[in-house]
Amino acid sequence: MHTTRSWLAAVTLTLGMAAAFTAAAAPAETAATETIPSHPMFSDQFLFEFGGYYPRTSTQASLSGSGGGVGAVVDFENAFGLEERKLVGIGGFTWRMAERWRLDVEYFLLNRSGTKTLENEITWNGVSFPVGATVNARYNFNDTRVSVGYSFFKRRDKELGVGLGLHVAGIKASVEDTSGGGLAEGSSVKAPLPVVNLYGLFALTNEWALRLRTDWLSLAYGDYSGDIRSAAIDVLYQPFRNVGFGMGMRTLVVDLTIDDPNWTGRARTTYAGPAAFMTVSF
Repeated sequence: MHTTRSWLAAVTLTLGMAAAFTAAAAPAETAATETIPSHPMFSDQFLFEFGGYYPRTSTQASLSGSGGGVGAVVDFENAFGLEERKLVGIGGFTWRMAERWRLDVEYFLLNRSGTKTLENEITWNGVSFPVGATVNARYNFNDTRVSVGYSFFKRRDKELGVGLGLHVAGIKASVEDTSGGGLAEGSSVKAPLPVVNLYGLFALTNEWALRLRTDWLSLAYGDYSGDIRSAAIDVLYQPFRNVGFGMGMRTLVVDLTIDDPNWTGRARTTYAGPAAFMTVSF
């Protein structure tokens, strides 16, 4: 619920700022040129980002056995004691291919594991793990975001655009009984999920800027049905010509029903938390 509110707030803020800046575009022509900020983020062709992401995570998943049917949904944090927060690395790249066209790439990987004595019977991939069994569980998730965007409104200090892209989500989960027999059940899937996005970049001064982005799509295609929502709000500070720093908030919600040879069931993963990073642009 908190993640949904954060995502909606980001969308509302982005759309509100888009309307305000577009409405102000005409009278802005009369302003003195020297009063308009000139931030390097608007002119540099290449941008690299490296940093850390500290999300709060919520994971529910089910995996049906070979006999078919819908498997029981398992809350991995509660059932298996997986960490709710973990610091992970993030990386990003932006290439301004032309005056109004851009390519964005972003990646993060979150691997988690936990060991717990079960308080309730868990069924995973058609196998029942009884109460009192000690199990090791893993849930690994990676997301590669690729998007091509077009800036329909672009000035020296502000930019608004729309894009099409993919979130390529890789999910791998396993449950292993370590208390007797070492029974292990696992599976993995890689889901290319198309999205539409809206982005904005606004220079506040020559050193400070505000960046916003939202991705969304509700889909049903191939082996997947469900939706994906993502949002990012970043404050950027660039005290040096080619090096800067940023911090902000990121959210990602992937909710899928999967009918894949490697995974039949459901996977819902939610990530929300702060990010901090360094930028290099030229």
